[in-house]
Amino acid sequence: MPKYVDLNSDVGESFGTYKLGLDEEVLKHVTSVNIACGWHAGDPLIMEKTVKMALGNKLGIGAHPGYPDLMGFGRRNMDITPKEARVYMLYQLGALHAFAQAAGTKLQHVKLHGAFYNTTSVKPELAEEIINGILDFDKNIILIKI
Repeated sequence: MPKYVDLNSDVGESFGTYKLGLDEEVLKHVTSVNIACGWHAGDPLIMEKTVKMALGNKLGIGAHPGYPDLMGFGRRNMDITPKEARVYMLYQLGALHAFAQAAGTKLQHVKLHGAFYNTTSVKPELAEEIINGILDFDKNIILIKI
């Protein structure tokens, strides 16, 4: 089996009138992307645009879900229940999936953002429900955990 290095980047984090990052330039140099799902960053217009740009560059498309914390860029911890963790995951995957499907592709992977990601290291009950949400969405999707 051939081996390769996947150059991955978080993108699609602009929203409204705020432009964050140089997505168009970054997409020329990576092989896969994690697209913000609208809660810590991103919005529907940016999500759709970023999916199309990634597809045009033949990149693997993944979801980058986070806490509903636009003001804190998803870097503040939130005290949520395991059920909330599961449905937060499903909600964000479903949102990005809609844009991917409309563009004729599907999500390849999931990489959690910021505090949502960090929570999985210290709260196993939330980590389990986050994983259950991912599995409820697609049992074959790749989960990136670094």
